[in-house]
Amino acid sequence: MTIATLDHRFTEFLLESNALKFGDFTLKSGRQSPYFINAGAFNDGRKIATLGAFYAEKIAEEIKAGRLPHDIDTVFGPAYKGIPLAVSTAIALTSGHGMQVGYTFDRKEKKDHGDGGMMVGTQLADGMKVLLVDDVMTAGTAVREVIPKLRAEADVDIVGLVLSVDRMEKTKDSDLSAVAAVEKEFGFPVLAIANVREIFEAGRNIVTADGQPYVTDAIKSATEELTQMFYQMSEKLYQQANPQGGAQAGPDMGGQNGGAQTGPNGQQYYDADYKVVDDDDNNKK
Repeated sequence: MTIATLDHRFTEFLLESNALKFGDFTLKSGRQSPYFINAGAFNDGRKIATLGAFYAEKIAEEIKAGRLPHDIDTVFGPAYKGIPLAVSTAIALTSGHGMQVGYTFDRKEKKDHGDGGMMVGTQLADGMKVLLVDDVMTAGTAVREVIPKLRAEADVDIVGLVLSVDRMEKTKDSDLSAVAAVEKEFGFPVLAIANVREIFEAGRNIVTADGQPYVTDAIKSATEELTQMFYQMSEKLYQQANPQGGAQAGPDMGGQNGGAQTGPNGQQYYDADYKVVDDDDNNKK
């Protein structure tokens, strides 16, 4: 019996939670997207606990692989949407993986009464290893806003950032993907439970109640057209990021890196003028 991979199981969970939909979506920006992710669907105890367990499983996997340290002191989630992620992940790391780890989140405004301060939960101290968690990344703005807050509190060691989904998008003002730009700027790894390609691949093998795959032939065709376009338009970016050569996946739908150029740290490079999807266009409140 084949054991389902983490990204496959996570895609099933997203679909069961109605947090992921495949189809033809028109975003506020006017772009067409073959999928939509709604993080607001994790709205009860079971769903957020399960989501935290997926984060914890990914973190444990990356610790075993040597990409994250085994002695993380606290999991930090930026307010507001990062708060339940940090709490549920810390609980899952403790209960499911035997890790003694705290949780921390920031206040939007400094509190001048009671316990005061900018941070809630495990208070930061010099030398602490802090792991960031967030749902998705569009341009890395939230990370750039929160890191100065953390370092204003204490001389902490930020050891990484874990996302739910890597949308494999390139920023408009850089020759790097949003993930790669943050990795380069801050020097820590940015990891995801699943990326967009893995989600689409899983969606071809997961069926609806009536026995039809979530990713239909029409959706698959639209995705492959985008994949082919990305492959053709990102050649220059790949060469810039990886001048010594290396693995360069082709534009097929199979595998984790198909259809994208993979840089020296595994980052994906796509064109700035077209993104697969911008979920923030649909999720702004």
